[in-house]
Amino acid sequence: MRSSPKTLILLTVSAIVLSACSRDGDIDSTGGISVTRSACPAIAVPAMTGDVTIFNPPSSREARAIDVVANISNVRSTCNDAGQDVNVNVTFDVTARRADASGAREVVLPYFVTIVRGGRIVTSKSVSRVAIRFNDGEARAGTNGSGGAVISRAAATLPEEVRERITRKRKAGDEDAAIDPLADPTVREAVQRASFEVLVGFQLTSEQLQYNATR
Repeated sequence: MRSSPKTLILLTVSAIVLSACSRDGDIDSTGGISVTRSACPAIAVPAMTGDVTIFNPPSSREARAIDVVANISNVRSTCNDAGQDVNVNVTFDVTARRADASGAREVVLPYFVTIVRGGRIVTSKSVSRVAIRFNDGEARAGTNGSGGAVISRAAATLPEEVRERITRKRKAGDEDAAIDPLADPTVREAVQRASFEVLVGFQLTSEQLQYNATR
């Protein structure tokens, strides 16, 4: 079952504005405070989608019926924002353990890579699969997964007047030195529209998602 955009929105990272507009607070040689922003998106695993539990029989939810448990970890990305598009490559590790280590076995798990704009709007989603191979006698196994995302640089670029307000160097004593530009709703909304996340997680059924939410 494919997760709905609404579900993904509820699971996404809440601090999209802060993650997309990072402020390092370093004081430069002129005495101003340095503020930086990147067109590259934040990378995250939505809550409750970073692990999956397979039961045998599938209808059971008893601990003794747990067959395989898999987890996504070590999510990392590379980003190239030099062209008209922002190209992102995401890689991650998948580790799994099984209850019965006898016999060779392959477990195939679906996962998604989704682009979310402004913390609310799903602009694209792809579903792929990763195969985990257990050798005979092996209770644990692992592999790697990957995915890509392309974001329009124009969509991820702030209007010039907004960028100037955010990145302008401020010195102690300036009238607006202690005022956060993001306190202005107009600036905050513009930053949100230009902010993207790439979300990675297991493509869970409704039953699997419910199990993760209530266990």
